[in-house]
Amino acid sequence: MKTDRRKFISAALGSGALSAIESLGHAASPAENASHSALAGDPLRPQYHLLPAANWMNDPDVAIYWNGHYHLMYQYNPDGAYSGDKHWGHAISPDMVHWRHLPVALAPTPGGPDADGCYTGTAAINDGAVVALYTGVRAAPENEATIKSQTPMLRETQCLAVAADSDLRTWTKQGTPVISSPPPDLQVNGFRDPSPWRQGEWWYTVIASGIANEGGAVLLYRSRDLRAWEFLHIFSRRDRNGVAAFDPFNPWEVWECPEFFPLGDRHVLIFSTAGKTYWQSGRLDEEKMSFSREQAGILDYGSYYAAKTQLDKEGNRIIWGWIQETRPLDEFKAAGWAGMMSLPRVLTLTAKGRLRFRVADAVDSLRGHEQALTLNGDEQTIRRQINNLRIAGCCGEILLKARRTSGPFEVVLYAGEEDAVPCLTLAFDSKHPSQISADARPLSLALDENEELEFHLYADGSVIEVLVNGQVASTKRFYYSGRSSRDLRLQWKGPTGSIAGLSVWQLQPISQDRLTS
Repeated sequence: MKTDRRKFISAALGSGALSAIESLGHAASPAENASHSALAGDPLRPQYHLLPAANWMNDPDVAIYWNGHYHLMYQYNPDGAYSGDKHWGHAISPDMVHWRHLPVALAPTPGGPDADGCYTGTAAINDGAVVALYTGVRAAPENEATIKSQTPMLRETQCLAVAADSDLRTWTKQGTPVISSPPPDLQVNGFRDPSPWRQGEWWYTVIASGIANEGGAVLLYRSRDLRAWEFLHIFSRRDRNGVAAFDPFNPWEVWECPEFFPLGDRHVLIFSTAGKTYWQSGRLDEEKMSFSREQAGILDYGSYYAAKTQLDKEGNRIIWGWIQETRPLDEFKAAGWAGMMSLPRVLTLTAKGRLRFRVADAVDSLRGHEQALTLNGDEQTIRRQINNLRIAGCCGEILLKARRTSGPFEVVLYAGEEDAVPCLTLAFDSKHPSQISADARPLSLALDENEELEFHLYADGSVIEVLVNGQVASTKRFYYSGRSSRDLRLQWKGPTGSIAGLSVWQLQPISQDRLTS
């Protein structure tokens, strides 16, 4: 399959400094080893999260609102449910919730700088056209390689493509890299994931990297025209004195998928490393183009990585993340699909520069009938109500508000009966009033004295996105055996007097067959 596709592209390209890459004429299609019916009938596949019809998905690439639609492109392997031949999948939506697959947007060009993969990039609007700055990779000898930890070693360069139509289906690539190598005086671990923005008369981009023996870093470049770039300086890096806002220290790490953007009265830098996505907020000195960090944290403590942001049609800053698989490779390869995109989350900053987030209001459109807990009964009646709550097919939303004054409690979720292994356990102990735990992992919160806890959960097939008071997020994958879907059940442990409110909604699927039309 791979060879035929590359022969087709090669025949279509011809020669020239600019090469037009047409879409491959198909949307993400089911892999040969997974039938349409098997994929559609898999109860572990989500029903309202975005993922391809089949095969592998990872990083979001382009997230943009353009010509009245939201476009989301992502790392995609058309050959199977494993990390392999990286193309850009493409989906379109009127509301960031209901998606339709479009043909593959970018594919490797034989002999080009992206011959071995179109890696992660970012879109911008320039002179009325959508452009994408992205990383192309190709096999290279050790003295040219920027990824030396695999065979073959790879050279990463930054490439440019311009959309040739209003639906962003067809792209024209520049035939040579716009940034062909890292700064010559830096020995780097990786050189990828550009993310450009316009500021005054200049374009700037951050690029993911790491300084050998020192740890992760973000490099800053600038350009007048998106084609000729100059390196300015290291924009952010791990604090060598140990105050890095996260552990563990790895001298060979890369701060992947960086993005830098204004939010409120500050700027925010995000990047991913060590399996997590981190944020820093602070002040930008626009004259020196230097960033001073004031606050820092983790965007999501669970299976969430390589975040990408965009502005929605109202100007809100939206963030997407890749939700990874946590089951063995053989299992998701056999299933024929791997990975999904998170729900869109709206980002804001507090007056002190702390990041806050919530799921976008558009997701509320999926709500069906609300099952609301009646709290004026006795203990036994309230527990019976909780035990009777159900989310069919693990496809729904839970909003729980709880007081922190009535002793410890636990909320336990099961896919099936109570004797099943819990999908998720959330716990609170009043001895630690500014902390909750998710599956026994303590997570700190900054709450006012009388502020209630608010747990907002979105369950979908084999994933639960958990947001607590808009401060802490943790995305959990869970898997069960069998080909029949299960209902999600709740169990409350502790005094029901702690409950201030509990609502459960069944959420409507965005397609009839779990494949997203």
